[in-house]
Amino acid sequence: MGDLLGVAVLGAGHMGADHIRRLDQVVSGARVAAVADPDLERAREAVAGMTGVSVHADPSAALDAPGVRAVLIASPGPAHEEALLACFARGLPVLCEKPMVPDSAGALRVAEAEARLGRRLAQIGFMRRYDAEYRRLKTLLDGGSLGRPLMLHCVHRNVSSPAGFTSAMLINSSASHEIDAARWLLAQEVTAVTALRPASSPGAPGDLIDPQLLLFETERGALVDVEVFVNSGFGYQVRCEAVCEAGSARIGDEHTMVVTSRGGAAQEVAQDYLVRFADAYDREVQAWVDATRRGRVTGPGVWDGYAASAVAEAGVRSLETGRRVAVDLAPRPNRP
Repeated sequence: MGDLLGVAVLGAGHMGADHIRRLDQVVSGARVAAVADPDLERAREAVAGMTGVSVHADPSAALDAPGVRAVLIASPGPAHEEALLACFARGLPVLCEKPMVPDSAGALRVAEAEARLGRRLAQIGFMRRYDAEYRRLKTLLDGGSLGRPLMLHCVHRNVSSPAGFTSAMLINSSASHEIDAARWLLAQEVTAVTALRPASSPGAPGDLIDPQLLLFETERGALVDVEVFVNSGFGYQVRCEAVCEAGSARIGDEHTMVVTSRGGAAQEVAQDYLVRFADAYDREVQAWVDATRRGRVTGPGVWDGYAASAVAEAGVRSLETGRRVAVDLAPRPNRP
């Protein structure tokens, strides 16, 4: 166990528990050394059957636990800034789930804090960059055979939203993946956002504005539209189509099992992001572990986390005002 990367996992909820399982059963070269969650019973349940794992209510205690050499943050977004800064203060490499920090001011403080260190410590969990289909699309667009990308058409649907999910969270939580994917695929910053409100679905609880249609403008003239529908009722779907000068390319069509029997055929539809992107999460965490053991940090960084928060913030303002809102990015801190 001494040769394995000891990881402290902050948060043992839906995402955190899955990462704990992944580190224990899927990823090579790492082990869970400590877990922190305010619900100690939930934390103990997440590590049931594992040995050498300490459980804490206080995240700082987990960071300081014996054997911890790296940190995976899977706690709620508002807790991320404090956790990231605590990792930086200890010199601990960290993989932080999105959103890095929900508000852009806090996200910028994190980016500036890492810049002051003079070296990278944080990778941000935009796992679609590790999905096989997204990587193929990125390679195709970078190769230039289809010419300049003109538009991206994106779809993001969930079966249902969790309790307490707000209209703003459709943008700063759900659509944050599309924000990062658009920036990454196009290699451009988003400069303005317009949020539109279709008639809300009867399946949307309370006053939740669902679905929403987001329009992103980019610095070199590409347009990105994103349908976000978190109470579709039927499945988890993510699709992206790039429309270019000389052709188009689409990913996300369901390539799953089709069962044919008397009277018809039925195709499986994923019900959860942990199912649809299981391989991407595995690749992401394995890449992080491998790089960390070599003393390196790769993948999306704190600027990507900040930019996503700034774009999302503009989107929320557009949703509230009904107007197009420009994205105001701060000057980029010197890169570590």
